Amino acid sequence: MLWTLAARDLLFVGVTLGVWRLDAAVRGGDGALPVVLGLAAGVLATIAGYLAHEWGHLSAALAGRSVVHLPERVASVFLFNYDISRNDRRQFLLMSCGGFVASALVIALFLLVLPLDTLAGRVTLALTLLGVAATFILEIPPAWRVYRGGSMPTGVAYRSD
Repeated sequence: MLWTLAARDLLFVGVTLGVWRLDAAVRGGDGALPVVLGLAAGVLATIAGYLAHEWGHLSAALAGRSVVHLPERVASVFLFNYDISRNDRRQFLLMSCGGFVASALVIALFLLVLPLDTLAGRVTLALTLLGVAATFILEIPPAWRVYRGGSMPTGVAYRSD
């Protein structure tokens, strides 16, 4: 299933790059098409950034020999579920940091490569900033709590098998 998920996400990135090329080709033109493609390119790039964030988590989890559960379906929202009953604090923190590092790299890439003076670039930047805010709200507090000696989080992304 891991290779299937990787192929799915690489295909998604390929589609995203294709939409960005189309956006560049029609940018500045008249009508709704440039607006629609600009919005689509921005949304797709942001989703690709989210996928990179999730792959950062998974890569770090696997590097730390964490027990994870891959989804049974390719259409799953989560790339994996983290098994909190079979992993220790160090493994959890490593898994958490993997997503944070991947996000930082994606943001740097976006800032260096994307034309931020375009609709697609501005949409990507705005949605990425929302994603960063979500990370600060949803992911950093549990990681900080675990780092400080608290219990591992529970919820939809975590399993206890």
